[in-house]
Amino acid sequence: MTLFRAETLKAYVSALLQAGGYTGAHADRTADILVWADARGTNSHGVLRIPRYIEMVGLGMINPTADPHVTTQDGAIAVVEAGKAPGPSAMVVAMDTAIDLASQFNIGWCSARNITHAGAVGYFALRAAERGCIGIVMTASGPLMAYHGAKVSGLSTNPISIAAPSTGLPLLLDMSTSTVALGKIMHAKDAGLSIPPEWAIDADGAPVTDPAQVATLTPLGGPKGSGLSLMIEVMSSLLVANPVISTVLGGGKGAMNGAAIAIKIDAFGAPEVFTDHVAGLGQRLKSLPKAPATDEILLPGERGFRLSQERMRDGIPLADGTLKRLKNLGDALGVAPPATIEDDQ
Repeated sequence: MTLFRAETLKAYVSALLQAGGYTGAHADRTADILVWADARGTNSHGVLRIPRYIEMVGLGMINPTADPHVTTQDGAIAVVEAGKAPGPSAMVVAMDTAIDLASQFNIGWCSARNITHAGAVGYFALRAAERGCIGIVMTASGPLMAYHGAKVSGLSTNPISIAAPSTGLPLLLDMSTSTVALGKIMHAKDAGLSIPPEWAIDADGAPVTDPAQVATLTPLGGPKGSGLSLMIEVMSSLLVANPVISTVLGGGKGAMNGAAIAIKIDAFGAPEVFTDHVAGLGQRLKSLPKAPATDEILLPGERGFRLSQERMRDGIPLADGTLKRLKNLGDALGVAPPATIEDDQ
């Protein structure tokens, strides 16, 4: 692992993306969310994604200059057409639109059609919590995960995030519907690590520990993860007449869609009462008797907030495999590697 300052890493990521065709605004937004994820320890959704993003530009799967915009609005519901824009930019437009709708109607729902990989969706839900709302975010993409009972990919790892403000750190649930996100397999490859057998299966449907042998991921909790992923596809894709899974399983090319929901807390009562109750609930849970080998009971997002604070101070670590792939990309695009913390000292 090599350590980097967050701002140094963001500038490097933005430069790589711009060299790969992204506009400055799209590159900066994508760099921000990728480094945000790495700072929180969510390596699966961090800068290791960049080579694939640039590859997707070349394949026409990402339009790095597209302008996500609202196409329809009816009361508290709006739809954004992303036109294959970088996912982080598209989902920021969707969430900010949902928040604006909530300011008028107390609740806002904004669906986003034809987005691309959006990164760690907690980033968008947190925008709502920072503006006095409960935020809910979902995204739906093509098959990456076995449907429960099948040995091949039938659904995606469709993530969901829910954020709620508190008197201190907000609650931030951010989870995929697979046992782990695909990016964790990518990180294991980069770091030269094996994976637990429950994470994925090979082409024969058998558990696998070598990340290079992974054929598809397993659903979280078996039928529970499958069912939740399916319903996210219904709410994110079918609701806007842009089906992903059935299209791909039928031999076509799927899209990717998202949904951002903001619920205005003061429509229910005083926001400070709500945040006090959230904080009180969290404290009661953290005060429960701990199970053996448990040092501390953590709330959703708590580990990530703490780790981010530490890494923003001391540096963000990147695996050697990730650095090698980024350097190869930078060499091809004419972007020099970033200075490490050691270089600065």
